[in-house]
Amino acid sequence: MKKLLFIGDVVGNGGCEFLTEKLGSLKHEYGIDITIVNGENSAQGNGITRASADMLVRAGADMITTGNHAFRRKEALDIFEENYIVRPANYPEGGCVGSGVRILDMGAYSIAVINLMGTAYMEPLDNPFTKIDELLESIDTPNIFVDFHAEATSEKKAMGHYLTGRVSGVFGTHTHVQTADECILGEHTAYITDVGMVGTELSCLGVDIQPAIARFRFHMPVRFTEAKGKSFLCGTIVNFNEKNGKSHKIDRIIIR
Repeated sequence: MKKLLFIGDVVGNGGCEFLTEKLGSLKHEYGIDITIVNGENSAQGNGITRASADMLVRAGADMITTGNHAFRRKEALDIFEENYIVRPANYPEGGCVGSGVRILDMGAYSIAVINLMGTAYMEPLDNPFTKIDELLESIDTPNIFVDFHAEATSEKKAMGHYLTGRVSGVFGTHTHVQTADECILGEHTAYITDVGMVGTELSCLGVDIQPAIARFRFHMPVRFTEAKGKSFLCGTIVNFNEKNGKSHKIDRIIIR
């Protein structure tokens, strides 16, 4: 039996620093074998850069997933050629850098990490349900974990049920608010609608509160900045059988 830790969207410098401070002891305390971190908001001012990706890797991430801000920083597109980072697999093929699936070789076993993006209330990418069918045909490990970066809870739930028994875990990201619906679907697939975030807890999804309020009140352009204050870390721990890919337990964690 192995343990996988999935950590939600890391926001800005504060999130990266808090992850660096807490991740080592967290992995030791729970006996974690593999760590996946969503890093699409890890750069100061949004997106991901090589500097922020390096911080996540140094902190202890084995794989970095992303989402709709993956390509926000044009100067950092080359990082998607690295084998420790994935971008949503349902971006159109042909002109998109990087890969939507990576294989982690753990010696006696391997795991596949897949990144997908939802299309409800988000960019009109390729159909994620069709795309995952295509990807699963070519993956030869039973240990498959999916970061589904989506806005609508209904789309996330649908994907979880669609992949029940076909993958080891489906982790929702993007909304930055940890949900309380973690479960094992079909006695096989670990699922949670949203893992949460890493960053300033007293904030609006990691950014300053007052500009966020002003945006909703007045519908005028505002400049969002990373909130300052005490941070927290949200994630999930999954116990899975590396021989058949079945997950047996999923626990939510919040570290303050």
